[in-house]
Amino acid sequence: MKLTNRQGRFLHKAIAKWQADGVITEQEADKLNNSFTTQSFDWKKLAKYSFWIAVVCALIAICAAVADDYIIHFIERIFESSNVALCIALSLLAGVFYFLGLRGRKKNPEKEFSNEALIFAGVLFTAGAIAYLGRAIDASYKHFSILFFLATVIYGALGLWFPSRMVWVFSMLLFGTWYGTEIGYQSGWGAYYWGMNYPLAFVFFGAGVVGIAFVFMYWPRFNWFYKSTLKIGLLYLFIALWLLSVFGNYGDIDRWYGVKQQQLLGWALLFAGVALVCIGNRSCSDTDSPMVYESPKHNMVYLLSPPIDTSVISNKESKIKDLMVGSMVNV
Repeated sequence: MKLTNRQGRFLHKAIAKWQADGVITEQEADKLNNSFTTQSFDWKKLAKYSFWIAVVCALIAICAAVADDYIIHFIERIFESSNVALCIALSLLAGVFYFLGLRGRKKNPEKEFSNEALIFAGVLFTAGAIAYLGRAIDASYKHFSILFFLATVIYGALGLWFPSRMVWVFSMLLFGTWYGTEIGYQSGWGAYYWGMNYPLAFVFFGAGVVGIAFVFMYWPRFNWFYKSTLKIGLLYLFIALWLLSVFGNYGDIDRWYGVKQQQLLGWALLFAGVALVCIGNRSCSDTDSPMVYESPKHNMVYLLSPPIDTSVISNKESKIKDLMVGSMVNV
């Protein structure tokens, strides 16, 4: 098992402490220390950042291509075609890239970022197909939030079906876009909806997304999407609470200028209270590190090491492993 330097140092210190306290013998400590190795550089993280840099470079290349007059005229001739035809063509292209990405997952699962790049291309073509579908049915004239809702449903279904966290995150971002544009449409693009300004409305929306995340936490089939959904929900929630603590439930800038800061204290206290609750609740903290494991069934968090190779551990040493992974803190 490979761990980062930080995780390796932590486990070495824990094993040394148990040896010093007489919990384990020197031989047992050596076997535990030899059951994992440390890596000096995180190549997977480098590949991840390289992938996103490549995506940015591809977008820059597209922009540079559009700057060429010949290419512009060629693109204009393509986009003068029927909206329905373009929608179908882009949908077929999206299907091809999704197929290639999923096939790559099965045949070459180690090429994680190459496969995700193919799926990402499918996401872009899907967005284009939805846009031209909207032009074909003229949904973008007034009630264009329908397109965002349609994109949310499509990306959400694809993300859960593949499964793909990246596609699911796109669906959650579009979900927020649909929510904002829909309440704007329903309120006649006014400052309030059911007596709430946009930040207050998004507080309830963010709390709802966090609720969906906790449903996923207790739903084994979709537990893989728990962390990404939770982070998106907290992002919506805390940005909305921050804006609410600054502007309160005021939708008019002139009225807000005449408000004393003491009148906004309640919103600031609400913001601080939610922040303290999330800080105190470790299920809302960053759990990406392999050093932390969540147990949705018992609402507990395992704080020490990842599982250790038990092939080199005797029955007595298995109890030591239980001590390592069984140190729990109630959430």
